[in-house]
Amino acid sequence: MSAVPHTDPRPPLTLLLASPRGFCAGVERAIVIVEEALKRFGAPVYVRHEIVHNRTVVEGLKAKGAVFVEDLHDVPEGAHVIFSAHGVAKSVVAEAANRQLMAVDATCPLVSKVHNEALHHHEAGRTVILVGHAGHPEVEGTMGQLPAGGVLLVQNVRDAESVSVADPERLAFATQTTLSADDTAEILSVLRRRFPSIRGPAKADICYATTNRQTAVKAIAPRADLVIVVGAPNSSNSMRLVEVAKLSGARDSMLVERAADIDWSRVKGARTIGITAGASAPEVLVEEVIASLRACYDVTIETVTVTREDTVFSLPKALAS
Repeated sequence: MSAVPHTDPRPPLTLLLASPRGFCAGVERAIVIVEEALKRFGAPVYVRHEIVHNRTVVEGLKAKGAVFVEDLHDVPEGAHVIFSAHGVAKSVVAEAANRQLMAVDATCPLVSKVHNEALHHHEAGRTVILVGHAGHPEVEGTMGQLPAGGVLLVQNVRDAESVSVADPERLAFATQTTLSADDTAEILSVLRRRFPSIRGPAKADICYATTNRQTAVKAIAPRADLVIVVGAPNSSNSMRLVEVAKLSGARDSMLVERAADIDWSRVKGARTIGITAGASAPEVLVEEVIASLRACYDVTIETVTVTREDTVFSLPKALAS
């Protein structure tokens, strides 16, 4: 990573701030669930997997008493455990009950919607094709709603062209909520061509926040020499923003977890930089990036707003009273 440039006088730089960016309602709800559980039950409260994919958020919750684990075997019997916003397989819920763990489910309601759709199709005798990324916790959770073989994973157009199904007339699809809308549309086009009877959700599975953040990036990318996406490398929606920026006209796009990760060699020579953040990245990290750029450039900020979000999700019953 290149060193921070020091120039005097500072050259001009226009920053295009994409809006919406950063936290979505599902992420905000998940963080509040952990904070409320700590207040109500006291520390430690265990969390299976990162509550959301952001190191700053996770470290902040650790400091308050949250303990993050990848396996329920690391949770003492009878302790409180929170399932992350990405959702978990039914087997995980059953294991928690068998071990008498006090479980609180922080699964994003939009992910729960996908789970319910998959269950509905399975009960109707349909095989479910899930469009998503292998190994992502949301995908593992969705596939884990059905018995083995009930869900077929399709990751790309090549998979869509080759996937084999037992009965093309009894088929449905669902998608991971954090995918690129454009990539997903291409995959679904192939599936619909190959399987004209395939059923899909009444409303798209890709969540409103993912779509809005991608739309906002598309609005700034054609004007940007570089788009900086604040987010974690294991955050699917953040990685998709990097891809969308480049495909939408930005000369370059870069993922950073925080300001210290900026590759200044890629900033050098830029006159207009777009900035956005993945749905699990707090605004304080965006402000940190802006402050780093201000230290080196004479910055002018322009906010580009494509829509306003007012979605709020209620807390689980265990914490709502």
